Amino acid sequence: MQTIKRTKVTDVLKSKDFGTLVNVRGWVRTHRSSKAVDFIALNDGSTIKNVQIVVDPTQFDGELLKQITTGSCISVNGELVESMGAGQSVEIQCRELQVYGLCGNDYPMQKKGQSFEYMRQYAHLRLRTNTFGAVMRIRHNMAMAIHQYFHEHGFFYFHTPLITASDCEGAGQMFQVTTKNLYDLRKDEDGKIIYDDDFFGKQTSLTVSGQLEGELGATALGAIYTFGPTFRAENSNTPRHLAEFWMIEPEVAFIDLNDLMDLEEDFIKYCVQWALDNCQDDLEFLNKMIDKTLIERLKGIVAGSFVRLTYTEGIKILEEAVAKGRKFEFPISWGMDLASEHERYLVEEYFKKPVIMTDYPKEIKAFYMKINEDGKTVQGTDVLFPQIGEIIGGSVREEDYDKLVAEIEDRHIPMKDMWWYLDTRKYGSCPHGGFGLGFERLILFVTGMQNIRDVIPFPRTPKTAEF
Repeated sequence: MQTIKRTKVTDVLKSKDFGTLVNVRGWVRTHRSSKAVDFIALNDGSTIKNVQIVVDPTQFDGELLKQITTGSCISVNGELVESMGAGQSVEIQCRELQVYGLCGNDYPMQKKGQSFEYMRQYAHLRLRTNTFGAVMRIRHNMAMAIHQYFHEHGFFYFHTPLITASDCEGAGQMFQVTTKNLYDLRKDEDGKIIYDDDFFGKQTSLTVSGQLEGELGATALGAIYTFGPTFRAENSNTPRHLAEFWMIEPEVAFIDLNDLMDLEEDFIKYCVQWALDNCQDDLEFLNKMIDKTLIERLKGIVAGSFVRLTYTEGIKILEEAVAKGRKFEFPISWGMDLASEHERYLVEEYFKKPVIMTDYPKEIKAFYMKINEDGKTVQGTDVLFPQIGEIIGGSVREEDYDKLVAEIEDRHIPMKDMWWYLDTRKYGSCPHGGFGLGFERLILFVTGMQNIRDVIPFPRTPKTAEF
């Protein structure tokens, strides 16, 4: 086979160099055969679109052509010609063909209506399907948008540790990190495990958040952001939870509550606009196949303004809805943590736009949030989105040393684990704040997908870590 430099399918489809010889390589989406001509739809992952390969079956081994089925990997040299068919401007007249890998009839990703639940069993192969190709390209673009946004706005990318000795938010069960022999654990007289001989000399876990260390960066560099994996060992099987997921956590010195809400809204709109500008083909595919209101909804996010609502006002709206006959699974009262159904009612039915909720009861929020003058509420912010619920959680952080110590003691957080965090309030403390955005929840919203396990390549959930 003649050596020709490979051209990606996305570039071939844009080319007008008709009559030139090109090489494309990729995986077969479909293969239609007849006596006169074969049509192979080839995709290499660079775009949602396929390039059509036109094959004269009399010029090739008929038995080999029969074996080139969906999923097979091939290399094609051919002449780029203008296409006469609908839906495509170019096609390739095959001159030479090489098979890299055939695909038997037992290939799990055959072209038929398979459920996403079925495809999760084959996470190593589902990436080759149109839907997951689109989702992963959008995921890449959202990562690029996040880095670009913060770079343009003077933030520094700050790497926080994945292994930690503290539970940032009291966020529940954490995955332990140890080199100890689990079959021969030394314990003290109270039956507690002795960690003196462990790798770090103390009990350590995978982080649930880089925020606390991020605050240290903000009080030195002014504005930082983290973007990395976080871990929660909660036995949750909902469509909104993963055991391993990615978080974006900016922290900013000298920011107040209004500035924080401005940052949250501007950041989200920037990411959504990036998707509209850079992922048109993939969004159009998902709009057609997954959610026919997707693009309209994304454009609505960019065009409108977010509602800013206090927790107390939100509770009042929900109570009025109940009084008028609206049914909720969970009861509503001041002081409770809002359920997803309550958040989605406010966003999707009452306001019909995103909501930034503020001033939550301090008992239901983390110890580090700045307490308001009323002594009952804190300067926390949750950004609530249609179809998702909470997509961002943030706050102005408490910068007063004595107030922070009192809150830590009140919540029985071990002081020995927090000395370094408290030092930032002893030595040059400053007002500061930030937020955390669950990356997969952003991808859920931008793609219109319904389950968080379908927007990460290899989901980690209870009893699932195969791939």
